[in-house]
Amino acid sequence: MNIDTQRAGGEAAVLVTVDATQGSAPREVGAWMVVYPSSCVGTIGGGHLEFDAMAEARRRISGGGGDAVKRYALGPSLGQCCGGAVLLRFEPITHAGVHALHERLAARLAPLALFGGGHVGKALVNALSPLPFQVTWIDSRDEIFPLQVPPRVTCEHSDPVHGAVPGLAPGSRVLIMSFSHAQDLDVVGACLLRLRDADDLPYVGMIGSKTKWATFRHRLQGRGFTQAELARITCPIGLPGITGKQPEVIAASVAAQILQVAPP
Repeated sequence: MNIDTQRAGGEAAVLVTVDATQGSAPREVGAWMVVYPSSCVGTIGGGHLEFDAMAEARRRISGGGGDAVKRYALGPSLGQCCGGAVLLRFEPITHAGVHALHERLAARLAPLALFGGGHVGKALVNALSPLPFQVTWIDSRDEIFPLQVPPRVTCEHSDPVHGAVPGLAPGSRVLIMSFSHAQDLDVVGACLLRLRDADDLPYVGMIGSKTKWATFRHRLQGRGFTQAELARITCPIGLPGITGKQPEVIAASVAAQILQVAPP
């Protein structure tokens, strides 16, 4: 989720962040929401905890004071079954600090590189946009990208397409689904070289069948890659048991797999 910097700079608001947890809790440390007088952006877990936190934030917007951190016992005081406790931090958002705040929250996004602007690539961009990823969308064709892309998505032209691999942000999750099997092979090869040199790509996945991967594996062995290196590549991609081939179904399955095996 993004903070509307223009709105937050001109309208009173409070940032509510999960500062610490004890026992079971609905959200992790770092989860946040921005509370405005009549609305909010983000979530710290919903339910009675969030209801009380919004009320507390609006009390502070109206001029009320209080400690920066407030403890909420989920069971005794809020009637929630989690049974733990949450420490929430309340920070007023000032006009001077709104851009720094936006950068601070955006820094928690994990980098993800998506090679290929086809139907599945477009569906994946839409599926990944609400998730905590900063997406770099790469293709060798300039005209392939839509005029409007979701937030936190950057389009990049690269010809040859595998030339973008050395410049990927460290820790990038990589998805490969170009319009050409030859391009896919070159991108996989470039990722394997980067894994050999830097070992900083936690997930490299390629769309395709087991037959496609068997062919690629043979060709990559011919380029000198070992079985252990090839085992770092996920192909086919997506969660087992989801068999639908519609682009949106594939996108949902792949996004879930990345969250499972290489979470932000």
